Amino acid sequence: MSAQHPKYLWLNGERLNWNDATVHITELGWSTVGAVFEGIRAYWNEDQQELFVYRLQEHLERLERSMKLVRLPLAYSVSDLTSAIIDLLRENGSAEDTYIYPMAYTADSYNHRFDKPDQAAGLVIHTKPMASHLGKGLAYNARVSSWRRISEDVMPPRVKNLSNYRNGQLARLEALQDGYDTAFLLNNVGKVAEAPGACVMHVRDGKIVTPDLQSSVLESITREALITIAREQLGLTVDERPVDRTELYVADEIFLCGTAAEITPVVSVDRYQVGNGEIGPITKAIEIAYEASLRGTDGSYTDWRTPVGVRSAVAAQ
Repeated sequence: MSAQHPKYLWLNGERLNWNDATVHITELGWSTVGAVFEGIRAYWNEDQQELFVYRLQEHLERLERSMKLVRLPLAYSVSDLTSAIIDLLRENGSAEDTYIYPMAYTADSYNHRFDKPDQAAGLVIHTKPMASHLGKGLAYNARVSSWRRISEDVMPPRVKNLSNYRNGQLARLEALQDGYDTAFLLNNVGKVAEAPGACVMHVRDGKIVTPDLQSSVLESITREALITIAREQLGLTVDERPVDRTELYVADEIFLCGTAAEITPVVSVDRYQVGNGEIGPITKAIEIAYEASLRGTDGSYTDWRTPVGVRSAVAAQ
């Protein structure tokens, strides 16, 4: 893999050299209004010299659902896409923490309307190195945004539609300009929904609370994994329910979660200090258990990890 980009990507059924994977400039714009994507991560296990893709099947099944909701036809099975991703990681020699980005978009949008019912779909998959920040002490100061989270009667928030992310981008830009690291968006009834690109969990009196799936949140795979880990491994109670804004101000701990966000603690909200202003013990415990499930260091949740076989593929070459 070069410093600028990997050797290969996957486009519409073919593994191509990076510089050979092109679309015409006129396809930019309308083609991505209804585009959907997945953010998938693979984690390197140094002891095993193996790369594990985290919850690959669940991500690809969500991509299928997202394409269905935006009415894009999918010409490939989950098995096809699994093979394409494993092949891509092997051929790129990805022996480090890696981000995998499949995106489905409206094809041939120059010649046809982007909203016609029989639109064609293109699908591209590319990868890039993305080191984990788990255990590095990263923590955010947040504000509640003036922007509201999109709701089910506006656009489907439960899927990863590219257009949905403009909503979170506006909130994040507002937060950064006001001197914060991130934002919390409230939904159309004033309850806590999400942070930009991440779900929200808070801890109070030893119990984890997170907005339910009817609170205008993404159907997050990371969120579901952490709920499972918290209940099964740590013996914690997790409540999924509507969350009031002021619950964030009196929380003992708060953290964000998502594929890119991993687990990111929040130590203040609207200048209210969260707990003692440091990363809390429950957040730390979940972070440790979560990283073990990502890298396969404790043998738990083996069905969540897909081994790539990078070393053996490189040796064969």
